[in-house]
Amino acid sequence: MGVDYYKILQVDRSVKDDDLKKAYRKLAMKWHPDKNPNNKKEAEAKFKQISEAYDVLSDPQKRAVYDQYGEEGLNGQVPPPDAGGFPGSSDGGPTTFRFNPRSADDIFSEIFGYSSPFGGMGDMGGRVGASGFRRPTTVEEILTIEIKPGWKKGTKITFPEKGNEQRGVIPADLVFVIDEKPHSVFKRDGNDLVVTQKISLVEALTGYTAQLTTLDGRNLTIPINSVVSPTYEEVVKGEGMPIPKEPSKKGNLRIKFNIKFPSRLTSEQKSGIKRLLTSP
Repeated sequence: MGVDYYKILQVDRSVKDDDLKKAYRKLAMKWHPDKNPNNKKEAEAKFKQISEAYDVLSDPQKRAVYDQYGEEGLNGQVPPPDAGGFPGSSDGGPTTFRFNPRSADDIFSEIFGYSSPFGGMGDMGGRVGASGFRRPTTVEEILTIEIKPGWKKGTKITFPEKGNEQRGVIPADLVFVIDEKPHSVFKRDGNDLVVTQKISLVEALTGYTAQLTTLDGRNLTIPINSVVSPTYEEVVKGEGMPIPKEPSKKGNLRIKFNIKFPSRLTSEQKSGIKRLLTSP
């Protein structure tokens, strides 16, 4: 039979799909080259064997051929039709099989239990024919992105030549783009943080104290002593977002105000306000 794929994956020949996937995932993680820096060559060889075994046994058509004819069947070296009912070509030449390609998304799902955050990573298909079984070499690699404080929406992180691969072509770059989730309190404006406080007209005219909790959990008490107009902003230096190119510096915190005006005033209130505002 040649290579024993069941033995490589340490499973019985009657193994079910779920148990096969678990066995493959366990061995793939154990023998991943990145996890074996001290014996990388051995790990690469083991990892290749494990991937090849799973590629065959996880595909019903290839597994059926392998179970009946072994590795030779996958290489097209099978008996003619009258010797065992195996489908052959009409001219007695080697049998050719085609099977659905498996994308890198599927491989990520099978190993780690989730889909990769990027798609279209290339074709994992193959073919059995006169030239035997042919499969592109697949190398898995864990890419780590360290998100730095203050990175803005649209920031790009590029991994050169880690993208789509085609035979005879230099691989494309893999690019991640940073996005931002809206915050319930703060809005970002460049390196500044902007927050809006609701205050009454009395507070706008006589003074107000803003209480805020920063993004890093600190409590700020900010007295507003100026008369607050609808366009007024209180600026607190250095309480904004970190500046990526100058880690020791931050933008500003800008406090805007939404002034709630009274819906109606009595005659006495109007006279009193007029007297107070027009008095020297």
